[in-house]
Amino acid sequence: MRVLLLGATGTIGQATAQALLNCGHEVVCVLREKPGANGETTPTEMFLKTAGADVQFGNVLNTNALLKANWLQLPFDALVSCLASRNGTPRDAWAIDYQAHSDWLKIAMDKGIKHYVYLSAICVQKPLLGFQQAKLAFENELIASGLTYSIVRPTAFFKSLSGQVKRLKQGKPFLLFGDGQLTACKPISDHDLGQFIANCLINKNQQNAVLPIGGPGPAISPLQQGEYLFKLLALPPHYKHVPVALLDVIIFVLKTLGFLIPALADKAELARIGRYYATESMLVWNPKEGTYDDQATPAFGDQTLFLHYRQMLEGRVDVQLGEHSVF
Repeated sequence: MRVLLLGATGTIGQATAQALLNCGHEVVCVLREKPGANGETTPTEMFLKTAGADVQFGNVLNTNALLKANWLQLPFDALVSCLASRNGTPRDAWAIDYQAHSDWLKIAMDKGIKHYVYLSAICVQKPLLGFQQAKLAFENELIASGLTYSIVRPTAFFKSLSGQVKRLKQGKPFLLFGDGQLTACKPISDHDLGQFIANCLINKNQQNAVLPIGGPGPAISPLQQGEYLFKLLALPPHYKHVPVALLDVIIFVLKTLGFLIPALADKAELARIGRYYATESMLVWNPKEGTYDDQATPAFGDQTLFLHYRQMLEGRVDVQLGEHSVF
């Protein structure tokens, strides 16, 4: 198939590009425009080109300008989007998680693209935050469009659970909210998630479906993550327990000050996002029972978070945390 891939600059986007290419598809990736007339080749561009992708440049948020691009005049069989807002603040979320995807949906419909694969998030099951509401709004729009759709809702990413490795190597305690067992998740690697997304194009069971997906093995709590890391480092367990109520105080203060200083309103939203992940499991939600269900959360792939931790400590993988610098 000829596939248009959005969001190829992120680690999940790159893994998805590789998986699509491995399946024999022709993949066109849209990257941010280079600054200057002779912008340097970025590592992402080099990786994608070496893998065999067709790399094009443009602002995916400015679809009116991209409509004139020659490469977009050729037919595509599918559009795959790993595009997401960087920080989850309402302004960015509605601009990217909803509006940009809605604009590309219109392009897909106009150009006869038959299949739209959208990388969402499992947390939209309980949409208490702006970015969750934006993602859910687009999910509903995509379902109603009449196109073949695959809505992929992954659980936690390895990157999001790697932020404390450096702390422990520096002799600092592992941070836990409450007793460290308030939440659990089934983390999935970029590689396995990329393969799952690629499978949506050929697996009929993954089409016209909302697809929660986690990695292999049982759900893992933050306490279990800490226990394993201390064991790998051959260090005695050393935890610092952070009460959830402290986050509530921080949110209240930032939200109140945000009426006077708009920048603090965004920080309040980031604190709300932190609180959500500190108190809500990244598993399938059972509304009848009012609980998260490990057994009902599908598993895929063979790469585990604990193997990832071992590879990090051995220096075999390098994790660039970026926006994921807390957890």
